[in-house]
Amino acid sequence: MRYVTIIDIANELGISKSTVSRALSQTDHSVKRETRELIVETARRMGYHRNDMAVNLRKQHTKIIGISIPDASTPFFMTFTHFAQMELKKRGYHTIVVEAAEDYTTEREYLHMLVQSRVDGILVSACHKDKNLDLYRDIIGMGIPIVFFDRTVDGIDTSIVKMDDIIMSQFMVENMIRGGRRKIACLSGPDYIIPATERTIGYKDAVRKFRLDVDDRYIVDAGLSVDDGAAAMERFLDTGTEFDALFCWTETVMLGAKGVLQKRGYCIPKDVAIAASSGTLLCKSVHPAISAVEQSLEEMALNASRLLVNQIEFPTAPYEHLALRGQIVMRESTD
Repeated sequence: MRYVTIIDIANELGISKSTVSRALSQTDHSVKRETRELIVETARRMGYHRNDMAVNLRKQHTKIIGISIPDASTPFFMTFTHFAQMELKKRGYHTIVVEAAEDYTTEREYLHMLVQSRVDGILVSACHKDKNLDLYRDIIGMGIPIVFFDRTVDGIDTSIVKMDDIIMSQFMVENMIRGGRRKIACLSGPDYIIPATERTIGYKDAVRKFRLDVDDRYIVDAGLSVDDGAAAMERFLDTGTEFDALFCWTETVMLGAKGVLQKRGYCIPKDVAIAASSGTLLCKSVHPAISAVEQSLEEMALNASRLLVNQIEFPTAPYEHLALRGQIVMRESTD
């Protein structure tokens, strides 16, 4: 498909392309009204569409922002992306969304693509806390700001927006202990993801606060997916370790673990209470409904978008590190 250009319209009418350009501009009124109306009508008839990309490039901005997420299969990141796109649109920016599929090499490829697409800035939730630090620094060094959200990294001088994972996880586990649970297993996440590490720290802090033993037998590496959660639960149950509650680092892992428990005949919450961090609508959609730490993804998206646009439009603006408080939502799974 060949796009109609200003030159095509000028040739059609036998006038200069500068006259066509001025007539189609929404701010230049130097062309006579009759001529402008003729040019506008001809442009409409020929199917001309203004090339905003070219216009913005001349101004050294594309008005496009990249959003890099590690996983598009969960409501968490898709909900964040929805609110971020809405907010950025209000601020005059379009978006390109890429999904790394939990692979830092894929994330690296997509970040290069976003740079080549001349985005003005990038919102990033990192697949790995260490692997792409050099690229993040290079991109920022090119004058393309990055703001990290949820899965942040250390050692990069930029703004971040995250949940206060240690405190919120601690509060959730404390609630389970106050409810009478004393042997709480923890399905933890990979140590290369900062929120996973911090949620396990919060779990341990709660256990210690109530003078219970932090027993490594109760902490199981559960990976990322529903299948990972199911496999981790199977491994833990096969050890024969006695437990009366389960804290999962994400609702995705929780869904896998919950399925295994019910398949093996455990009654929730009578036999085992269950709670998760990073809860979304999925926690309300299963039976029994799952107690969860829920964060306002709209608040996270609005703050991340604001910080990035501020960095684009005011490059010397100070960086901000925001740790948002989530909400403890107790449901039937811990009654």
